[in-house]
Amino acid sequence: MNAKKVNTKKVESVFIVELSYAAANCYSYDMMHELDEAILSARFDDDIHAIVITGAGEKFFCAGADISWLNGAQPEHKYNFCLHANETLMRLEQTPKLVIAALNGHCVGGGLEIALACDIRVAKHHCGQIGLPEVKLGVLPGTGGTARLTRTLGKAKALKMMIEGSTVDTDEALHLGLIHQVIAASNKSEFIDQVLTYAKKFCPPLGASQAVALIKRSVHSGADMSVADHLCLERELQQRLFVSNDAKEGIRAFNEKRAPVFKGN
Repeated sequence: MNAKKVNTKKVESVFIVELSYAAANCYSYDMMHELDEAILSARFDDDIHAIVITGAGEKFFCAGADISWLNGAQPEHKYNFCLHANETLMRLEQTPKLVIAALNGHCVGGGLEIALACDIRVAKHHCGQIGLPEVKLGVLPGTGGTARLTRTLGKAKALKMMIEGSTVDTDEALHLGLIHQVIAASNKSEFIDQVLTYAKKFCPPLGASQAVALIKRSVHSGADMSVADHLCLERELQQRLFVSNDAKEGIRAFNEKRAPVFKGN
């Protein structure tokens, strides 16, 4: 039996997904297929309110596609691989639960494409290089890189970064807005503990996870709408929250001058 390329475990209401393939956590169709299954598993688990994606070991989050595998694959197979990766990362992006990319090591190529499909990107300080260097192989970032980096950094910065194939360290990535937060930690275990503490802020009883999910939906679904259509979507999502138990609890707790205790419904 082939070794698992994606390991998962639940820590209270957080679902940890660990990429684990070869030395650099590179991905292939098999790894992407297991990632797809993990995303669906978390999506349908009502006890899960946040997802954390990280890499196995201390050195790599994910170094992108397995180049030796790509070297032997036929063009049609490569196309279908990119199509499936697009579908998988769209499913990750659209999953109504907060998704945090925990960059424990180098995050380049397809690794950054996975991270860009996550809602929040946090990195261990000095974890390594971050970027999309595919141009140096004569190809482009083909599993969401050109689309999501452009939307994250804006056209000018994204174009320059991709045509140069440049990578940046965590400090520069934070300055660019490529990642949201840098965490000082001496090792991966300490880093993941801090990421879990952060993730739990968005989970019951501390966080209103249903509100987080619908904010996420409004942002992703409304980004390409007209302002009027986006406002219409926002109102409909707000109405769903108004009838939720968490909204009632949040408003009641505010009036009673106490901390709310959310249940995620």
